[in-house]
Amino acid sequence: MSRWHVTDSPIVRFFARRGAVAALLLALGLVAAPGPAPAELTGHGGFVKGVAVSADGSLALSASFDYRLILWDIAEQSALLVLEGHEGSVNAVAFLPDGGRAVSGADDGTVRLWDLGEGRLLHSFDGHAGKVAHVAVSPDGRRAASAGWDKTVRLWDLERLEPLGVLEGHRNNVNGVAFLPDGERLLSGSYDSTMKLWHLADGRSIATYDGHDFGITSVSVSADGRLALTASVDETLRLWDLDSGETLETFVGHDGPIFGAALSADGSRAASGGADRTVRVWDTDSGELQFELLGHGQPIWSLAFVPGARSLLSAGSDEVVRLWDLVDGREIGGDGDRVASATLPEPRSESERRGAALYAKCSVCHTLGPEGGNNRAGPNLHGLFGRRAGSLEGYSYSEALLASDLVWNEETIDLLFAEGPDEYTPGSKMPLQRMPSAEDRADLISYLKLVTGAGGAEAGADD
Repeated sequence: MSRWHVTDSPIVRFFARRGAVAALLLALGLVAAPGPAPAELTGHGGFVKGVAVSADGSLALSASFDYRLILWDIAEQSALLVLEGHEGSVNAVAFLPDGGRAVSGADDGTVRLWDLGEGRLLHSFDGHAGKVAHVAVSPDGRRAASAGWDKTVRLWDLERLEPLGVLEGHRNNVNGVAFLPDGERLLSGSYDSTMKLWHLADGRSIATYDGHDFGITSVSVSADGRLALTASVDETLRLWDLDSGETLETFVGHDGPIFGAALSADGSRAASGGADRTVRVWDTDSGELQFELLGHGQPIWSLAFVPGARSLLSAGSDEVVRLWDLVDGREIGGDGDRVASATLPEPRSESERRGAALYAKCSVCHTLGPEGGNNRAGPNLHGLFGRRAGSLEGYSYSEALLASDLVWNEETIDLLFAEGPDEYTPGSKMPLQRMPSAEDRADLISYLKLVTGAGGAEAGADD
């Protein structure tokens, strides 16, 4: 079941244009007057895997490892609403042309259609046998396509809310999809190192573009449908002429795999980001590097041009979306207002030091500090000992834990990792993991008791 939250932001100004929802929220006192714009687009509690921009350039939507989507006012760099409902990391988002709806794809294998004006889930499409890595919407807004790690591309009817077909032919996981302007053809890129062009009326692959040395991670297309851009693990970007099938330009400069890339609507600029934590912006006519943008502290997963190609959004593992001015190459907003993480007690004993090392894996999904509002894919663990499972305010729990009477303590945390969450808390969202060693479990609990306030947290338990 999806949930939505309205934040203190300019949501009224946006959705007053799209219906009566904003006026109702204001009348009920559910939104407040906008405050000063915070630095960057900060609010996710995990890697930001996908970012998209509305057709009018006013809104951005981000997707994260924390299972959530956030809708942003780009001009104010502030959050408008948070959408929850996926049961796994959300990897990709795309707006419908009306700007009031969007689709998302996640590790849970689903594609979801959202009403952004009302902040609710409209439909969940099921069919992929693996995670959904990317999504795209046709120019008329009637269809969506999804790239799956089951080696397929799937098509969905956004009006009748039903599946339309499956495109099969890639030999490995599919990472990117993009509709051509006619809406009748689709590009897909795969870890098999190829990009395919599909004719959707009959599901045929009508062209294969082969040139990368390793897997393709991203695919985008120009507004006129002449050009396509692919990014790859081979550290290159390739600009393709879709009519001739030739590579027009190969952009080289990244030191590591490229995970995210974008082509401006007019095809004049390409942007890329990846493992080396840099965003690079290229002139597609000359092949020259225009900007090397530094600011992300972790790998970059997704990029999106704001219409007009004078600014760019980048999303990364550092849990933020950054906005860049492509006139002078500066970050808009900077990082002056970033919230510092809590200072945790240092391990004192050998057991606590070993426990800290064991906790490192859990830190991807959980935070420990007393500051509020910092849930990731799993809830914050501060003050966990003595807390009933499923009871932390502000976290979207599984139904299994909401109905549980389990209380977290040394014994229950030990049992969680001895038996595994699939056995001890069946139906919870916690990834399958066991810790067979009783000594390891004791060390982990020792560390958690030190750093979570009154004596611990579950390092994954309260999920």
